[in-house]
Amino acid sequence: MIQQDTVHSVSRRRFLTGAGGAALSLPWLESFTNQCRAENGGKNPAPAKRLAFFYLPNGITRRGFFPGEGDRALPKFAGQNNVWRFEGKTVPVGNHPLTFTPTLAPLHTVREKISLVTGLDRIFQHGTDSHAQCASCFLTSVAPFAVKNSAYPLSRTLDHIAADGIGQATPYSTLELSCNDHKNNIESIYFDNMSWYDTGHVAPSMRNPRKIYDRLFGTRANTNFRNITDLALGNARRLQPRLSANDRHKFAEYFDAIRTIEKRMDRIDAMKSELAAASIKRPAEHLPRNEYIHLMGDLLVTALQIGVTNVGTLMVGPERWTTPTNWEGILDKPHSHHGMTHAPQNHLEDLLKLDRFHVSAYARLLERMDGIEEAGGTTLLDNTIFTLGAGMGDGTTHQYNDLPLVVAGGGGGTLKLGKHVHCKTGTPLANLWLTQLQCLGIQRESYADSTGAITGILA
Repeated sequence: MIQQDTVHSVSRRRFLTGAGGAALSLPWLESFTNQCRAENGGKNPAPAKRLAFFYLPNGITRRGFFPGEGDRALPKFAGQNNVWRFEGKTVPVGNHPLTFTPTLAPLHTVREKISLVTGLDRIFQHGTDSHAQCASCFLTSVAPFAVKNSAYPLSRTLDHIAADGIGQATPYSTLELSCNDHKNNIESIYFDNMSWYDTGHVAPSMRNPRKIYDRLFGTRANTNFRNITDLALGNARRLQPRLSANDRHKFAEYFDAIRTIEKRMDRIDAMKSELAAASIKRPAEHLPRNEYIHLMGDLLVTALQIGVTNVGTLMVGPERWTTPTNWEGILDKPHSHHGMTHAPQNHLEDLLKLDRFHVSAYARLLERMDGIEEAGGTTLLDNTIFTLGAGMGDGTTHQYNDLPLVVAGGGGGTLKLGKHVHCKTGTPLANLWLTQLQCLGIQRESYADSTGAITGILA
């Protein structure tokens, strides 16, 4: 262990700066404990609480996701708000053991730190397309019909309300990401954004990984020296002798993670060039989906890890966009995800593959977060509330009830997961958002149309 007198001048708030002003924030390192304690009045500072969302567009294929629905008949398109009973009978309200369906199977490795939450509903406000309110109103803070002169029950969303409490000390109060690489804007902003400052004022999603990377690490002025790790290594080497053996290992892992992001961006650029040269019939702007979604997820996790932000949203794709997408390594040809949900009898296998891939991408991020150590023997996942969800309970029926939701993390010790929490019929989705705000230390009596907290996930 290093001596205290070599530690006191080192602060986690300090940046590693390289040539041209490029900078990297540091992850939590145990060698900074003494300095952090001094800055905190002699007390050990608690790790920051984080909030994140992994949003699935166009609903879910219920028979693969929900326990007990594997043999359900495939519905034809039945319009919005079609109500389906769970396994044809009333399911007891309360906590149940986790059942890992084919779609949820990738989450088995983090089973102690997730809970499946079922039975939560939304109310569709007539006046717009059912998809238009899916993502845009998923995190809304107002009840249906509460906003006058608007077809959308939409106001300041949960991420920004949470950031008012836990995001004021970070460079960015929130981070909004979308894995939508289409340049042809065929739908309005309501189909491709889930984060809003207020009614009619969107917090636009960022879609370009390089621009996000530059925003996070401040390299926009260093186009000739894009490799940020090379720029920072000079100062990094001077810092490393002051670190403990554990921190030097953690420090190396951190730089490796940044390197991996850079290599993934290079790989995407190379693949795009090769595809363009091969004259393959596909829109030139499409990015390889596997690489793209994993990269955007890595950017989100890294931003949470180093304290660039404490609140982030990631949309896997936009609602209802019909342009075919190339799902490399998953599907054998381009498909419109939205189009497939309208004919599940013809695309069931492919829909299930996509759903499982999306859940596996989410599970991959959870596993990575659970391997990032923070103060007090906790991990990044322990100090985060990370929710996977969709604005529809079924992509075919367009129902707004019994939404697919998985809550992961520990909320800084406020959550107790590892179960299937089934809520009584008619429980508003807003109950979950109210619960999460309370776990973050943001005291509110109600949220949108909430009726109370969901006690089944509380520690």
